[in-house]
Amino acid sequence: MTAVTLQTQKLSNYINGEWVEVNESTAVINPATGEEVVQVPLSGDESVEAAVTAAKKAQKEWALVPAPQRAEVLYQVGYIMKERKERLSQLLTMENGKVIEEARGEVQEGIDMAFYMAGEGRRLFGQTTPAELKDKFAMSQRTPVGVVGIITPWNFPIAIATWKSFPAIVAGNAVIWKPATETPIMAYELAKIFEEAGLPKGVINVVFGAGSAVGDAMVHHDDIRVISFTGSNDTGRNIASECGKQLKKVSLEMGGKNAVIVMDDADIDLAVEGILWSAFGTSGQRCTACSRVIVHESVKETLEERLLASMENLSIGNGLDESIKVGPIINHAGMEKIKSYIDIGKNEGAKLLAGGYELTDDDHGKGNYFAPTLFTDATADMRIAQEEIFGPVVSLIPVKSFEEAIEVNNGVTYGLSSSIFTNDVNRMFKAQRDLDTGIVYVNAGTTGAEIHLPFGGTKGTGNGHRDSGVQALDVFTEWKAIYVDYSGKLQRAQIDVE
Repeated sequence: MTAVTLQTQKLSNYINGEWVEVNESTAVINPATGEEVVQVPLSGDESVEAAVTAAKKAQKEWALVPAPQRAEVLYQVGYIMKERKERLSQLLTMENGKVIEEARGEVQEGIDMAFYMAGEGRRLFGQTTPAELKDKFAMSQRTPVGVVGIITPWNFPIAIATWKSFPAIVAGNAVIWKPATETPIMAYELAKIFEEAGLPKGVINVVFGAGSAVGDAMVHHDDIRVISFTGSNDTGRNIASECGKQLKKVSLEMGGKNAVIVMDDADIDLAVEGILWSAFGTSGQRCTACSRVIVHESVKETLEERLLASMENLSIGNGLDESIKVGPIINHAGMEKIKSYIDIGKNEGAKLLAGGYELTDDDHGKGNYFAPTLFTDATADMRIAQEEIFGPVVSLIPVKSFEEAIEVNNGVTYGLSSSIFTNDVNRMFKAQRDLDTGIVYVNAGTTGAEIHLPFGGTKGTGNGHRDSGVQALDVFTEWKAIYVDYSGKLQRAQIDVE
């Protein structure tokens, strides 16, 4: 693998098609090595104000560009991303830590989203309907909201950004994007790609900085009419509250406490593969990560034995090494949170079967590495079975029946993803109906969303909106009803109906 390098040692904001320097900055650290990768700006209100000014002006012109022509820019973005897939993947691994195989998958997700949303440029369907009066035409159409703000997390720094920015842009909006401070390189690279693809100045603006500064300024700015946020529940609730006061549209995708159900008739080896991928991919730092395994008591011991044997073969290290399967934790704060939940699980009475410790040997000492961890004999009410840990920690919860498994799955405040392994077709369909999550998998793990389907959850996971799929357009558009009366006289709806 040929190592890639950045063209700069300090990033700049991208506002109105120009790279704008900011005096204050902080280091972005490679979590696998502890080395500085780049300096990222710490912007303030003035940067957000400049971005809003540029976006407002650009959006008025961009909205007048026919949607199929707007889509041509996204097609070009997709082609460029495809050409640079390996470069983007390596840079993603350097700033985020996920293994290169997963990084390539994430970049591919962005490529797929570019082509999918470009296709919406020739759809953006409304409806024509019969009018209730003679000589009258009725229809509805989507219209852009205006200036939208997107706030994206560090764990999927390019995929989630494309889920939000591409539908917003093809719909005729201008975008202000605040990426996570931990992972700004993907935003820098994507802004350059937009520039090269011919997106007009000001249609996308990237403002780097802390959520308490840049994010807060975006949420409270009167001219930003939509906030689309992916991140923690506490921050999401605060954003929803503040946006509600301003009658702003807000889309939230937050946490998960996702479960894999393993029934007594399941293919155990397949279930083990699904659990390993879901629990320890991205080191468990996914909103869709499996952190609970709800297992029928009759196959619990078999599942434990095979899981433990497979976990022993998980290689842990720098994700740029093709042989590595589990990468680092994003930062020290993330590591401390994970460690605290190990103590919580032990004190609650769960049995620790594997892992539960930070790796500090010579091969791992410079990075943030945590051993893949397995608890067993957990109960559904334990904190480790209720609260999001966001690390490579999974708990086995034994149950006596299919009905109990469904009840345990649904007994958390989150509702993002769930999975069931069974060969009983009746159970498959009952699970699809009864699992109260936004995503349900049958005989697969809890992760692996495809961009042409809606992504999001129920209950504490979000507020009903969806990223990806055609449903992603909903938060970035308003519905306009249009009536054309060609009768030559005043016709009053309902009153003048014969």
